[in-house]
Amino acid sequence: MEKVKMIKEKLKTAQSHQKSYSNIRHRDLEFKEADWVFLKVSPMKGIMWFGKKGKLSLRYVRPYRIIQRIGQEAYKLKLPPEMSLVHPVFYVSILKKVVGDPSTIVPVETIEVEEATSEAEEEMRKKYPHLFV
Repeated sequence: MEKVKMIKEKLKTAQSHQKSYSNIRHRDLEFKEADWVFLKVSPMKGIMWFGKKGKLSLRYVRPYRIIQRIGQEAYKLKLPPEMSLVHPVFYVSILKKVVGDPSTIVPVETIEVEEATSEAEEEMRKKYPHLFV
């Protein structure tokens, strides 16, 4: 019986430690109707709704307006017609509030990146030849 009591006490302390660790970074997120939020995406293999996959893929995509709160932790978003196959209800943990005016956000597709010249590479080869083996 003493060993059982000791095991129960150790389990209780371990659980309280775990609970204190999880509560440190916990924050309750709550949005209102008509708020603008970013949607966190993680591309699945073979499905590319939001462009590139892998390291350079987007983490949060364009702002969407909240239409309705569903329960305590879910929100219905107003999605564009091209996303008609996506279910519009999302859990609060994959939403991030838009700070500022959503009309000033530039979509990633419209940003043009100039092509790099070979001059920079030549300078790098001169300065750091050990990197180009």
